[in-house]
Amino acid sequence: MSRKAITLWTLHAVIGWLVLLVPQGVLLLLVDQPWPWQLPVAVATLALGTAHTAVMPRWRYRVHRWESTPEAVYTLSGWLNQEWRIAPVSRIQTVDTKRGPLQQMLGLSTVTVTTASAAGPVHIEGLDHDEAVRLAEELTSTTQATPGDAT
Repeated sequence: MSRKAITLWTLHAVIGWLVLLVPQGVLLLLVDQPWPWQLPVAVATLALGTAHTAVMPRWRYRVHRWESTPEAVYTLSGWLNQEWRIAPVSRIQTVDTKRGPLQQMLGLSTVTVTTASAAGPVHIEGLDHDEAVRLAEELTSTTQATPGDAT
């Protein structure tokens, strides 16, 4: 996991909270007689957003882990609800990399390992782009060399 993942998760949190806070602020400024509950709700949104943005990215960085071996891909993710996933190489169907605009700006990528599991794909977020490309190539080679039909 790259330390730049902290910045990515912080930006995601800021954008999310601004989507809630900006309309509240605009409404407070444009309405002559705001309802008595509008200001306390805006203050509570600002307080929760500030606390979430300050705590979540660093906590999440401390929790997130991944490892790839010739037998399986292991991930630990989450910050409140933590999830430990193991994807056996013999069950891997596809390996993809994804880079949104913020990830591109920070030089990060997400590797998605799709398996035949009902739990869905395994996501490895916050990787340096070069590391993500290397991992995707490694997993693709390992999967090709592993007997089985990935079902």
